[in-house]
Amino acid sequence: MSIKLITFDLDDTLWDTAPVIATAEVVLRDWLEANAPTLGSVPVEHLFAIRERLVQAEPGLKHRISALRRRVLFHALEEVGYSEQHAQALANEGFEVFLHARHQVEIFPEVQPVLEILRHQYILGVVTNGNADVSRLGLADYFRFALCAEDLGIGKPDPAPFLEALRRGEVDAGAAVHIGDHPGDDIAGAQRAGLRAVWFNPQGKAWTGDQAPDAEIQRLSQLPDVLARWR
Repeated sequence: MSIKLITFDLDDTLWDTAPVIATAEVVLRDWLEANAPTLGSVPVEHLFAIRERLVQAEPGLKHRISALRRRVLFHALEEVGYSEQHAQALANEGFEVFLHARHQVEIFPEVQPVLEILRHQYILGVVTNGNADVSRLGLADYFRFALCAEDLGIGKPDPAPFLEALRRGEVDAGAAVHIGDHPGDDIAGAQRAGLRAVWFNPQGKAWTGDQAPDAEIQRLSQLPDVLARWR
């Protein structure tokens, strides 16, 4: 069956995520020191401990990373003495500061040219566990839909996000392929839902998963040739 739908992971597939998140964490920390100085000196390990406590109490939060970050900030602020109302306002504002910085990504240079080629031949979608918003990055016009774990309440590698992508794309699993960097979340998850899976592996790492990907690329510009072979 020929491919009709292509879904993409975002973080570490369309851009390098680690430096962006590291910078966003610093931006948030600086904002907290200026706007919530009582919390500013609290060790980051304490925030991690609050996060773990919240996830243990409500496991579904691990798929709702935006809500989780807001709650961590709220509890941390409340614990150091801010009123509930003030803590909530600071948590919301602080999260928006972080989210803005989190979107200052450098999209890989081949991404938009490749998406421009593919959009004329395939339905394109996004399946991500992260909280990046393609509309804030100028990429929304390429995609029919963008699915994130935050909205679905469940994330990759569970088959559910991929099955929802098939529903949105109105195709069978045999006519769909997912592109991503993570052996478990992206490759195993997509294959478990019946999709083909292309491993984005720019560093040329050795495969460590159980079932091999259906194809492997080191640059997104290689994707059209892979798809052409499956016609």
